[in-house]
Amino acid sequence: QLQLVESGGGLVQPGGSLRLSCAASGFTLYSYSIGWFRQAPGKEREGVSCISSSKGSTNYSDSVKGRFTISRDNAKNTVYLQMNSLKPEDTAVYYCAADLTPICASTWYWLYEYDYWGQGTQVTVSS
Repeated sequence: QLQLVESGGGLVQPGGSLRLSCAASGFTLYSYSIGWFRQAPGKEREGVSCISSSKGSTNYSDSVKGRFTISRDNAKNTVYLQMNSLKPEDTAVYYCAADLTPICASTWYWLYEYDYWGQGTQVTVSS
């Protein structure tokens, strides 16, 4: 069974923080680059961040740069997304996705790049 499971979502006030986790089962994330995406109601799924399988090279969308940090722990087969200074516009379902390409592509934010997707975790930023 190949599966990605996101966790850590929830309700947080503006300015607050959340840490999302993406855990893999049935395969190892070691050789994959991992992307985080989000989808708000009525909107297209958009790329948030990507981390390479080697060296931990990262990419971020302009909307989250400086606020979000992606990291990985290959020993735990898990990728994280630390989200700080959250804004209401960050409200969305957050998905992680695995790409067999070991290094984040220049087009890492394209959905078709990814082979496996999790079911998502809800993040709601509201006072």
